[in-house]
Amino acid sequence: QVHLVESGGGLVQAGGSLRLSCAASGGTLSNYVMGWFRQAPGKEREFVAAIRGSGGSPLYADSVKGRFTISRDNFKNPVYLQMNSLKAEDTAVYYCAAGNSRTVVPGAYTYWGQGIQVTVSS
Repeated sequence: QVHLVESGGGLVQAGGSLRLSCAASGGTLSNYVMGWFRQAPGKEREFVAAIRGSGGSPLYADSVKGRFTISRDNFKNPVYLQMNSLKAEDTAVYYCAAGNSRTVVPGAYTYWGQGIQVTVSS
């Protein structure tokens, strides 16, 4: 069974930066699209960013474009989400996901991490 584990979350002041990492255990995800989603309290899970197995064609939500960067370590796991210029609105539980298509739809992703809290204070 493939398990995804996020790390790197925490509490940060607005304008600060965090770097999330997603590592896989129980299998390899070299050929999978990797995505990041987030869910704020009382809100639905929303797309943040995704990247192809090749490491190319990153896709970002408009809300994070220009501030967040998704990347892969030599086109393989782990996958990272560099978050800069953080805003209070970025506060959420962030989830790493793996799937077969580069899409914003959560249901298209097969494997999910447990989520990690990111809290941005202002």
